[in-house]
Amino acid sequence: MKIVIRLDDFSPGMDMGKFRRFKRLLDEYHIKPLIGVVPENRDPKLDAFRDEPEEDNKKPKGREELPDDKIREEDYPFWHLVRNLQSEGWIIAMHGLHHVYTTKKGGMLPLNKQSEFAGIDLEKQISMIAEGKRILGGHGIATDFFMAPSHSYDKNTMTALAENGFRRITDGFGKRAYRRFDMTFYPISFRKDAVLKDESEGYTTFVIHTNTLNGDDFAYYEKVFASGKVVSWDEWLLEEPAEASDLQGIKEYLMARFKYIAVHKRW
Repeated sequence: MKIVIRLDDFSPGMDMGKFRRFKRLLDEYHIKPLIGVVPENRDPKLDAFRDEPEEDNKKPKGREELPDDKIREEDYPFWHLVRNLQSEGWIIAMHGLHHVYTTKKGGMLPLNKQSEFAGIDLEKQISMIAEGKRILGGHGIATDFFMAPSHSYDKNTMTALAENGFRRITDGFGKRAYRRFDMTFYPISFRKDAVLKDESEGYTTFVIHTNTLNGDDFAYYEKVFASGKVVSWDEWLLEEPAEASDLQGIKEYLMARFKYIAVHKRW
């Protein structure tokens, strides 16, 4: 089983120190991930790191003493960073609109009981997706990839995405990309430890939130990258997606529900 990487919650207030540390790991192993960029973040949890000094740069030195990937944020604006990453071959996904949860719906993949989209009427969702796309476009970012906050979306979301020219989504479960609702789904891992032991053919996605990584996490992912199982997204995107079976939706829903119960120990 091959693994690709997706980084969630990319926004101006993210922990840039942890991100750049993780990027150095990715660069060392020549891995190009997918990143979920929030068009206009209004989630205070994602904005909590804006004014924090970077761990290894709390006492800024002169510019000449800073390596290229440690340029201070005021010299390396967020949207310039996103455009540069895209030019490096990183895949950009639109990560919702504001990353603010307005319903307690789990949607079609109920890994969580909160959503920015699931449970909202179609016209509103069309408007939200259009606004996110407009904001990204204003920053010079074009993409047809979508990443739903908390993995929560419904059939209206699928229609709204199609109406706005989105064709791909990073979510679902499985070992290969598949077509459903006129969208191509690129599945995420159900259990990372099982994936690392799986020697069968196929691909899956490891979901990573760099804002919350600690030292043990960095060590873990360095071992994962050194295993040789992790590849760049461009390899997976060359694969022809399969047509989803009639049972795909039911299977995913039950798997997500089981995982939610296992994590939260309740119905």
